[in-house]
Amino acid sequence: MGSTRHCIAGIFVAAFALAVPRHAVAQTLNDVHFTDYTPLSSNMELARRLLTPLTSAALPDLVAKSGRRLSEQPVDLAQESFVVYVPALKPAQGYGLLVFVPPWNEAKIPPEWTDMLDQYGLIFVSAAKSGNDANPIGRREPLAVLAEQNIAKRYPLDPARIYVSGFSGGSRIAMRLALGYPDIFRGAILNSGSDPIGDAIVPLPPKDLFALFQDRSHLVYLTGERDMFVLQADAASRRAMRDWCVFNVDYRAMSGAGHEVASAAMLGRALDILAKSPEPDEADLAQCRLATEAALAAKVQSVKSLIAAGKRDDARALLTEMDGHFGGLAAPEIVALAKNLAP
Repeated sequence: MGSTRHCIAGIFVAAFALAVPRHAVAQTLNDVHFTDYTPLSSNMELARRLLTPLTSAALPDLVAKSGRRLSEQPVDLAQESFVVYVPALKPAQGYGLLVFVPPWNEAKIPPEWTDMLDQYGLIFVSAAKSGNDANPIGRREPLAVLAEQNIAKRYPLDPARIYVSGFSGGSRIAMRLALGYPDIFRGAILNSGSDPIGDAIVPLPPKDLFALFQDRSHLVYLTGERDMFVLQADAASRRAMRDWCVFNVDYRAMSGAGHEVASAAMLGRALDILAKSPEPDEADLAQCRLATEAALAAKVQSVKSLIAAGKRDDARALLTEMDGHFGGLAAPEIVALAKNLAP
């Protein structure tokens, strides 16, 4: 049913344009201030989804030792502003949404994109002061989550067309958000920026969330054909996706382009791909998951054997390695093992 719904995205404009009054116009809303918080953007939930299990478990103690108090939310919405673009035409199934993480600090819309946002019935939202110099988990990631949640409270959205995107360093953050929040974002457009998953920099989320990411998330990589450094990073990222049983991945080179924001035409191609997202092959996915589970189980048994042999330092070292490699897939077992090994 989901795939059928996606496939009709391309005829939305023809279907609903006749029913909309002639005076309907698109709106660009600048300096928007949101007010609604969500548990999804809390410090501890961000840590659970986006950090390794051992790092997340140690966070309260680290904060306490610093003499500070761990606040509930990392940002004060009263001090934050966003740009929002609302198309003139609302699709019958609700607007789509594109949450954009920029590399720059201004809250702005890539100038060529508004026509495509109109054509696909997509609301666009992006935060100010969320550029590459901002803290990822302290600002950029919670601002994106809060943007999605506040738009969802104000406009009727189609949950199957809620996407996250970004450019350059913002694209790398978008990939982390797609990975950690697959219950919100159904897909991501990675424009000239990505990383491999499954290490301490981009750890895997908890098992239930990662299974959801494997099952229904769709990634589209868009990179200039002359952007050699990012092309190499994209190749490594896509290999890691395959290694971790993430198969719903597409790549499109931007002809003649270097390190630059996708054109309207390339944005449209990415949206077409996301609208026709296929279901992953269940047999291939099941087999791949079994291999991952077997590898993790073997590592856990190795830690237990080291502890039994009195080799506690070796056991700690292996737990640290597992924490980065398996991430949330290894929780909560490695957290319990680490507590048993505490000095």
